[in-house]
Amino acid sequence: MTTPFPQLPAGARIHSPKSRGSALGTAELLAELTARAGALGLSQLAVTSAAPLEQAATRWQEWLTHGHHGAMSYLSDGERADPRSLLPSAKSVICVAMPYATNSEFVPANRLAGKPPEAAQGQLAGYAQGRDYHPLLWNRLLALADILADLTGEAILARPCVDTAPLLERALAARAGLGFVGKNGLIIAPGGTSLLLLGELLVDFELPLGAAIKDRCGECTKCLDACPTAAFVGPYVLDAKRCISYLTIELQDAIPRELRAPIGTRVFGCDVCQTVCPFNSPSARARAGCAPELASTRDGLSLIGLLELGASRYRAVVRRTALRRVSRVQLARNAAVALGNLGDPQHTAALFRAALEHSSVLVREHAAWALGRLGAESELRTLCDSQQPEPVRVEACRSLAELLDRAAHAT
Repeated sequence: MTTPFPQLPAGARIHSPKSRGSALGTAELLAELTARAGALGLSQLAVTSAAPLEQAATRWQEWLTHGHHGAMSYLSDGERADPRSLLPSAKSVICVAMPYATNSEFVPANRLAGKPPEAAQGQLAGYAQGRDYHPLLWNRLLALADILADLTGEAILARPCVDTAPLLERALAARAGLGFVGKNGLIIAPGGTSLLLLGELLVDFELPLGAAIKDRCGECTKCLDACPTAAFVGPYVLDAKRCISYLTIELQDAIPRELRAPIGTRVFGCDVCQTVCPFNSPSARARAGCAPELASTRDGLSLIGLLELGASRYRAVVRRTALRRVSRVQLARNAAVALGNLGDPQHTAALFRAALEHSSVLVREHAAWALGRLGAESELRTLCDSQQPEPVRVEACRSLAELLDRAAHAT
């Protein structure tokens, strides 16, 4: 059979109907599609056109011009504001959301006293506590395209997008009316939560369009005020270079010294601007539910384990999770910072060993900083006097000087 789509754009597929479809009006068609999406675990669905996002494109360019993207140079690639750059024949964009759960209960340092070093846990962002959502959401978008083809009785050309595609997905979701953009820059669904994973299905079929809904943040600034690293330039504007998610996931170099302490024990992402949001109250999260496949299987990871992570163990830790986004070195670096912030002297030996022996100079540098936080004077003197790589020696000497200065002022 000759296909009407001889050359498919990258990522696009033809979805053929299994039957002639039913005689549904456009409104009925959308209602049925929404119901079927809900059965797939896609709790929210809204539609917008495939026209370019002109206002969002201007704001995006301003954000890039100010350098708020940091080392994420890939964010300047592609026409992110134009869905048709991904699927030229697209007529509609189906925006969907899948809720996830987050466990924000982590063991504070004062409850670890007397426990073995392995008990210290590094915090994970909620979306990383279960299975990797990318293949799960991708496959559900493909299933949704099959459903649309069956409902219409027509072959549908569709391109699914998750957050790895060059697309301004939050702006599309807001234009579709799936939710409004909160002051933390995240989509908040009406009567629901911002603990949502977004996906888009670009289709060459016209569907009834949704309408943007009013911002409901009002005068509230809890998300802005609570950010540990003061990453928000103002409402709706995030300087990613200061964001803990960026620092622990995207940044591959040394974490700026002044931002290490505010990171706390977070080793992959941060949920603070969401957990303080009134829209994410426990009752709201309960109403939103969670896809069973995304249920939390681990709240955190052993900090000592991450600090001493080998290649084979790394593969086991990140397998089928969003943690694949970071390298073994990044996890060890983050663990060193977290152990320093715990401030428990029982972690001195592990950090000193890492500062001396770890295969990555980056990790050794951060371990030296952590030793300063633990008051490990003799270990820092050893690192200052030995033939260490310059970043390690400089960090050790600086941390030692700060430690001695604190001691002098305390007497």
